Amino acid sequence: MTNDGAAARPLEGKTALVTGGSRGIGAAIALELGRLGANVVLTYRSNEAAAEAVAAEVRALGSECLATGGDVRSEADLERIVEGARERFGGVDILVNNAGTTDDKLVMRMGTDSWNDILATNLTSAFIATRLVLRHMTRARWGRIINISSVAGVMGNAGQANYAASKAGMLGLTKSVAREVASRSITVNAVTPGFVETDLTSKLTEEQQATILTQIPMGRFGSAAEIAPLVGFLATDGASYITGQTFNIDGGLVMQ
Repeated sequence: MTNDGAAARPLEGKTALVTGGSRGIGAAIALELGRLGANVVLTYRSNEAAAEAVAAEVRALGSECLATGGDVRSEADLERIVEGARERFGGVDILVNNAGTTDDKLVMRMGTDSWNDILATNLTSAFIATRLVLRHMTRARWGRIINISSVAGVMGNAGQANYAASKAGMLGLTKSVAREVASRSITVNAVTPGFVETDLTSKLTEEQQATILTQIPMGRFGSAAEIAPLVGFLATDGASYITGQTFNIDGGLVMQ
């Protein structure tokens, strides 16, 4: 006889930390992990109301959720967030490094501050958060780290040298950490969304959107809800033999 409850909530008893979980892809991932039974800690930088709204949706699914404010560029804030998860739930079993932002300019017009800020937000934060959660995961001999990169990190994008470099760096981080911790039953994978309808893509002009759509075989942008299920699967025991991999979800934009 199968346990339908366990099958429906395979992450029951696990705790997931989702950075940048108050909107877009991060919010969809938080909801998916909550639906699968995980306790969820989501971070936000400034919009407390949006974060609490997502947390309420997670709780409505029958899972615990804690929305915690902080700046992922701050190591002290990340330490506080991870410690808060430990105090509330005992530790972090699943880490989703999703927080990210853009500051698009051509290289000749891009200041060093812009470069440093994007790498700090998108890449260095993932490194620090990973380091902070690994102690618990190695003791438990179980863990899932899922890095939300971008197809920009695979194929590059004009005007996004800082963003593309940060997202490409996440792929290198993914593979390196995966090799270091595989023997402890900790998997590390990357998901690389293509053009998804979020606050970031809403900044594109109609002309830019039309040009992009000609490059996507499916002829449309994706949705955050189409990214979250893969992240959810990678967090479960069903993905226990998958590590160090990069998964494009992009409507066919990148075919390797």
